[in-house]
Amino acid sequence: MITASEPIIRTSLQPLQEAGNENRERVLFWLAARDPRELIVSEVFQPQQKSESDFFWIPRESMLQLHSYLRSKHLMVAAQVHSHPHKAFHSAADDKRAIIRHVGAVSIVLPYFAMRTAVKDFKNDAAVFYLSDSNLWTKVPQHELYNYYRIVL
Repeated sequence: MITASEPIIRTSLQPLQEAGNENRERVLFWLAARDPRELIVSEVFQPQQKSESDFFWIPRESMLQLHSYLRSKHLMVAAQVHSHPHKAFHSAADDKRAIIRHVGAVSIVLPYFAMRTAVKDFKNDAAVFYLSDSNLWTKVPQHELYNYYRIVL
């Protein structure tokens, strides 16, 4: 279970929307301390990245920075959060370039570059995916979202 607070959602929306103003996708990571019961998101990490209207790419140096930061703070990536220009879905490029690749990993996609999303709308607007045992990103049905994450407002 991943728990994100209102400040985490607000901090996440800002860079997604800023990139959206430039007609670009953006990716960021929710970080949390390792805990088998619950991952409470404590930080939003924004890697240096290259992006266009329909993709993002994180250079190797940025990935090294992320891994170094995670080690130094004893944190893990709880979820990958990114925006899409239109509908929220997990594209073939998203599948291929997903940063977190362990079974059960969570990827959250916001539509319309998150431009139409306010904090109170985040959970309704976001499409949530998890990496299955068969290495496929699978959409979490709306009625099962509570098994994956919750937002504390």
